[in-house]
Amino acid sequence: MEQRTNVTEFVLLGLTQSLQGQKVLFVVFLFIYILTMVGNLLIVVTVMVSPTLDAPMYFFLGYLSFMDAVYSTTVTPNMIIDLVHEKKTISFQACMSQLFIGHLFGGAEILLLVVMAYDRYVAICKPLHYLMIMHQRVCILLLLLAWVGGFLHAVVQLLFALNLPFCGPNVIDHFICDMYPLLRLACTDTYFIGLTVVANNGGICVVIFVLLLISYGVILHSLKNLSQEGKRKALSTCGSHITVVVLFFVPCIFMYVRPPSTLPIDKSLTVFYTIITPMLNPLIYTLRNGEMKSAMKKLWSRKRK
Repeated sequence: MEQRTNVTEFVLLGLTQSLQGQKVLFVVFLFIYILTMVGNLLIVVTVMVSPTLDAPMYFFLGYLSFMDAVYSTTVTPNMIIDLVHEKKTISFQACMSQLFIGHLFGGAEILLLVVMAYDRYVAICKPLHYLMIMHQRVCILLLLLAWVGGFLHAVVQLLFALNLPFCGPNVIDHFICDMYPLLRLACTDTYFIGLTVVANNGGICVVIFVLLLISYGVILHSLKNLSQEGKRKALSTCGSHITVVVLFFVPCIFMYVRPPSTLPIDKSLTVFYTIITPMLNPLIYTLRNGEMKSAMKKLWSRKRK
């Protein structure tokens, strides 16, 4: 603890040191963040007010959009502000808060994607028992389990970070506070902690990704029993979900399923799964879902009147 008090703030190097590049990135990421918030909040509002979107799938989709909005907000606004500030610093407390909140919503979103895969499995493989299995109480319980799992994951990450002694230097070669960049600054041997972080982050990502692929393999295999219209709707819904899963998990696996180190590509991968993916999710789900597009059109028509 005495060693750690020597560092009260961290300096973030950001994505680039070029002033011209920072101006361009400021405009680009500001546009992306606005699009992310508008798209995700539009889905949340549409699910809340549209009586036709009362199925469990849309209940979970609404919360996925809420998580994406908050997850993006933990990273993007600070990065946008840093792009126009000469001094890019973050206090020790703010760094730990960003680490905790990012892993809380990231972990909860990973588990929510599992819940959504289970929902699709029940809907397609056991359609006659769907409403009996996925009733409101079960949906709320599954959502709470996702939040609890995300919270426990974030607590573990925070405890790791708080137990690292920081006695200088305090320059993070990144645009956010995350475990691997922080491990490089610790003035102690971090080998064991690094392996634990790999097991905690990388292990979770790999296991859940494999389980999701297996579950969708089972779902796709069961489509042979459906009609052509049923196959089309099922493939459309599952295709959207599989796309989101791949976009989220592949960068995370590359980031964390390796020895604890930082690589030049890490910044680009972090941008992808913390900033780009939350923007793409609303587009993926709305463009491939006729009911969602119809509900949005009705909501828009109602507001214009």
